[in-house]
Amino acid sequence: MLTAEDLLAGAGTEHLVEIPERLLPEADDRRVRLRPLTVRDLRLIARAARDNEDLSGALMVRQSLVEPPLSAEQIGALPAGLLQFLLREVNRISGITATEDEVLAALEDPLVRASLMLSREFGWTSEEVGRLTLGETMLHVAALRGRG
Repeated sequence: MLTAEDLLAGAGTEHLVEIPERLLPEADDRRVRLRPLTVRDLRLIARAARDNEDLSGALMVRQSLVEPPLSAEQIGALPAGLLQFLLREVNRISGITATEDEVLAALEDPLVRASLMLSREFGWTSEEVGRLTLGETMLHVAALRGRG
């Protein structure tokens, strides 16, 4: 059985990530050192960024970037493609992205398929579908199937 120390040890790991040449063609050494984000990091970022996804991504990269350390102003001055690459890597090493296999498996789930059907047929947002009870979801799906 894992101990608490085992579970917490992952937060202290650091990952050397190489930035693609297309994003930094002039750099001799294109490596940066990132660390995974913790739950505490994500809570602070969510509070600071509120509903601003761009700010949230920039703060995630800034918090994860061990070497070279960058200020918020420097993060804001990064080329957009470089920031997006770093954000994908931060999400990957933090374990907060789904693999392609996980996404494909989720699409096979009957409730996910029903939600996608309701979104497509009625133009509902994911928030609107999410507010439906299971019974309401099943009723709408049955009505759509009976219509076809």
